[in-house]
Amino acid sequence: MVEREHRRTGAALVAVVTALGVAVCGTGCAGGGAVAEDGRTGADAVEVLRGSAAALVRAGSSKARTSMEMATGGTRVTIRGEGVYDFEGRLGRLKVMLPQDPAGAPGHRPITELLAPGALFMKNRGAGVPADKWVRVETAGLSDGNLVTGGATDPFAAAELLRGTRTATYVGSTEVAGTPVRHYRGTADLAVAAKEASDGHRQALKAAAKGFATVEVPFDAYLDDEGRVRKVRHRFSFVNGARKDAVAVASTTLLYAFGTPVDVRLPGSADIFAGRIAEP
Repeated sequence: MVEREHRRTGAALVAVVTALGVAVCGTGCAGGGAVAEDGRTGADAVEVLRGSAAALVRAGSSKARTSMEMATGGTRVTIRGEGVYDFEGRLGRLKVMLPQDPAGAPGHRPITELLAPGALFMKNRGAGVPADKWVRVETAGLSDGNLVTGGATDPFAAAELLRGTRTATYVGSTEVAGTPVRHYRGTADLAVAAKEASDGHRQALKAAAKGFATVEVPFDAYLDDEGRVRKVRHRFSFVNGARKDAVAVASTTLLYAFGTPVDVRLPGSADIFAGRIAEP
């Protein structure tokens, strides 16, 4: 069953992007408390960033906005999402908005995504899936570990990537949505992040470490005084399975309204589509 799901979702990024007919491509924790002033030096900046995922767990939950920009062959597409995430339960819900079809075709309905440890559930997936059914994807079976496939990076996975921070520099203080933050710029190692990640994301990040063009992921991260990620932007590069050319992806996650109540209920087996998904 997992193998069948992998075959039909190996090009799931295309499915998300081309649902409108827009073809883009083929396929260590720190302690609690406030961020210390010495987080401005190189070594300490690394430790602060590696502990930011744990700070989110302490925060409990938040609202989230996502943006994913993809560029290949002269075409650029942006997919946006909005929802909530429970960092303790590792559960989230996003409404993903597909880009407008440049040909002027009617817009596709937003895709509802449920994020869970080891799995991605999508509704309004289109391409032959009944409107009342969900498509379930095993994230460990995806070559990008679902950092790109769903058109939005799992918010906690985005933070867990920072557990693999290799190098980092403090850029300066600024604001994100009116909140004072510290801006860090650095590079994370996917393989290291996979080793340090929580059980729910470890296998998916291992898959990404093998599937991406490089294990190095450049990032810009913005942390508040409690060490929580307020905004993080990753730049991924993966190989297009059809033409073997690299696809550039910039994924941005914005977190706010910490403590927001989150109620995510995963679909039962009777609500999951088991048939064949038609390719766009």
